[in-house]
Amino acid sequence: MNEAETRAELIDPALKAAGWGVVPDSRISREQRITNGRLVGDGKRAKSEYADYVLVYRNQKLAVIEAKKRELRDTEGVGQAKKYAEKLQIRFAYSTNGIGIYQIDMLTGAEGYISKYPTPDELWEATFSKANEWRDRFAVIPFEERRGSWEARYYQHNAITQVLEAIAAGRDRILLTMATGTGKTFIAFQLAWKLFQSRWNLSHKTTCGERSRTDRRPRILFLADRNILANQAFNSFSAFSEDGALVRIDPDEIRKRGRVPKNGSVFFTIFQTFMSGKDAEGNPTPNFGDYPPDFFDFIIIDECHRGGANNESTWRGILDYFAPAVQLGLTATPKRTHNTDTYAYFGEPVYTYSLKEGINDGFLTPFKVKQIETTLDEYIYSPEDTLIEGEAEEGRLYKEPDFNRIIEIEERERYRVRLLMESLDQNEKTLVFCATQDHALAIRDLINQMKISAAPNYCVRVTANDGEIGNQYLLEFKDNEKRIPTILTTSYKLSTGVDAKNVRNIVLLRPINSVIEFKQIIGRGTRLYDGKDYFTVYDFVRAYQRCSDPEWDGEPETPTPITPREKRPRSDSDRLQSEPTEPQEPAQRQKLKIKLADGKEREIQHTIATSFWSPDGKPLSAAQFIERLFGDIPELFKNESELRELWSLPDTRHKLLEGLGEKGYGPQELTEISRIIDAEKSDIYDVLAYIAYASTPITRRERVMKRQRRIFSQYNNKQQEFLDFVLDHYMNEGVNELHPDKLSHLIELKYGTIRDGVKELDSIRDIRQVFIGFQRYLYEKEDAIG
Repeated sequence: MNEAETRAELIDPALKAAGWGVVPDSRISREQRITNGRLVGDGKRAKSEYADYVLVYRNQKLAVIEAKKRELRDTEGVGQAKKYAEKLQIRFAYSTNGIGIYQIDMLTGAEGYISKYPTPDELWEATFSKANEWRDRFAVIPFEERRGSWEARYYQHNAITQVLEAIAAGRDRILLTMATGTGKTFIAFQLAWKLFQSRWNLSHKTTCGERSRTDRRPRILFLADRNILANQAFNSFSAFSEDGALVRIDPDEIRKRGRVPKNGSVFFTIFQTFMSGKDAEGNPTPNFGDYPPDFFDFIIIDECHRGGANNESTWRGILDYFAPAVQLGLTATPKRTHNTDTYAYFGEPVYTYSLKEGINDGFLTPFKVKQIETTLDEYIYSPEDTLIEGEAEEGRLYKEPDFNRIIEIEERERYRVRLLMESLDQNEKTLVFCATQDHALAIRDLINQMKISAAPNYCVRVTANDGEIGNQYLLEFKDNEKRIPTILTTSYKLSTGVDAKNVRNIVLLRPINSVIEFKQIIGRGTRLYDGKDYFTVYDFVRAYQRCSDPEWDGEPETPTPITPREKRPRSDSDRLQSEPTEPQEPAQRQKLKIKLADGKEREIQHTIATSFWSPDGKPLSAAQFIERLFGDIPELFKNESELRELWSLPDTRHKLLEGLGEKGYGPQELTEISRIIDAEKSDIYDVLAYIAYASTPITRRERVMKRQRRIFSQYNNKQQEFLDFVLDHYMNEGVNELHPDKLSHLIELKYGTIRDGVKELDSIRDIRQVFIGFQRYLYEKEDAIG
């Protein structure tokens, strides 16, 4: 009896006999997907995790069952059952072969055999031994799934359940810590929906089980620090269909009506709106004071680490004023030095879901980091350079935090932008983070000067100064159906709240002063999108090295530093600082503007080191990353000498490529690998040698230039002329031009017809020998060239 038969003939009848699927509000969820499977590249995923059975009663997941075929031992599935129960936060797990039923209590650790499955009511009472009226009332309300178009992921379900449990237990300060891109707004909506439909309100925030005193709908406030976040949440709560249920608290409307809106159920605003306002005499009077302190029953504080819970923040007064309300803080950052006030105010999170968990589960996109350094990352004024504006301090070493705030060197920015535009796919949506709004303007202009696209709005700036037109650009950028604008430059505005799913590149042209901000910016790229296997961070400021976070992302290995020539030691100004707000321009007489002396721009050099970010948060070598993308490197050659020998002959090279293709390394994958390791202009041989043996790749042009004399020394003048033509095609198009099937086409391109080619080069047989024979010298080891 196989597993499917065991389920149908033994397990399903036993569950039905216990009342599952029979008792009202009970159901059996079969083959329930838990994870999506980690993205592994080429549009593929690792294996998803599925639970054979999940037992659900009153919309609560109460047990997980791992089934095995009858011939196996009944405890064969214990490990999987425990793993799934832990992920789903379910107390009871079962392993069975249809005959024996082995039960595990994940709370007490008790294990043992039982004779039959517990009934829905028995399992409910065992899970929730202490009765709670509000738990029961919340459980009656199903998630709002918009006719199946919305489905809570397992961690979202866990988060919602834990918050509701805390509310039911009478807690008034609650915290959720969840990585950017994991759906905090969706969770906030489902919580509001449950509270709204169950008619929970402050009058019920008393001793558990006490009878309700007021049966009204709750008044809920969604509080953010940026309009874009409040607007996104407002749109996400559209399922509240009752007229007037949703209210956007707008300062213009308050001024127009002369009062704050109070008719509604779910309100949305930002701290700044609440802090503004004037009384009849024109004196500053915060708008939030127009509401009674107990007006709101439930307050959701989005990105709560950014000031609302800070002891020193003026915004803290809003939360203190509405102290009677149950307050839920949402944050994407775990407890660290820079946000201890958040955790002191709300307490420890009731649920946490980290970046590495999201990547491993396949709900977030992994990323790689290109660390770029130039010989002009630091600067000391030299009299040979032209001082356009300001006054240079003799001998002062200007470092990354100074550039584009204290000192400007246009040639430096032009060089960086040129590097960027040569490195990225110019059709991919990209966010560029700049030092200031003026810097974002300058970078926008440089990108548009170097772009391939003919679109006038290819690159646009979106900062506080851009107002409504900037917001419109952002909306168009987020629209996945639109390709223009393709690149946005910004300073601080877009470090959070941009839920554009198809962001493929994030560019850091300004220092990132905290781990918290680094996470927020990385979160701009982690959202899933079809065809997006990873995204790339172009790091010009060493943020990657300074913002690793072992507890949240995994323990990183110590990165190998890549340094350009004339590198100077770092100063204290490079060290980690507290999380920034929008910076003010430095208080000085005039910004220093420098024009480099003639020829200096041409002398700027750079290094690029690519690191790949594993699901565990560890930097990976290219080979390790590609192993994760496409499976283990095929063992089709024993060493580099054998690879060179196989690659030097077209027939054995073709067989090797066929073998690679059978193991998942087809032409498309090999092209992608070459792009990933920055070897697009290299021979596939160099790509394989780099992956397998860490040999430094060279471009096809470099290969030809180093071996051309050796090749030509073996052939006469006419043969050299033909081979020069062949090598030109090889350099431009790649190794496929060296396949024997290409020979006739190459002869026709060079000489017009095969007959004319034979006249110049003798017989077809001789031409073929030359075409095949020279390739041995092309792939010859350098020390054999002579």
